[in-house]
Amino acid sequence: MRDQITINGIRAFGFHGVLDQEKRDGQEFVVDLELEVSFDAAVTHDSLELTVDYSEVASRVVAVVERDRCDLIETLCARILEMLLTYENVHAARVTVHKPKAPLEVPFSGVSVAMRRQRESS
Repeated sequence: MRDQITINGIRAFGFHGVLDQEKRDGQEFVVDLELEVSFDAAVTHDSLELTVDYSEVASRVVAVVERDRCDLIETLCARILEMLLTYENVHAARVTVHKPKAPLEVPFSGVSVAMRRQRESS
């Protein structure tokens, strides 16, 4: 079992969606992360370099949401996961992308997609 870093509620404005209005006006997206790492070396040496800097991770998630336009939040979720797995210390990650203002014609409290991926060798 691995250790875990969780970041909930990362907010960023993006232009993702199928509808022209979504592509034109954009909207806020909310991202939750669960990163599976090992804290053993970081704890032993009390060193940030031996874990994952969650401040940097959050900033990079915002950059992906703001920069990489796509139709589907599933695609956005996969792009965030791909970025997270570039961190050497991240063995697996789970990403949930929330679209609070999805254009539904019925009352709803939220729309989200979630994906989990791990390294081949994990």
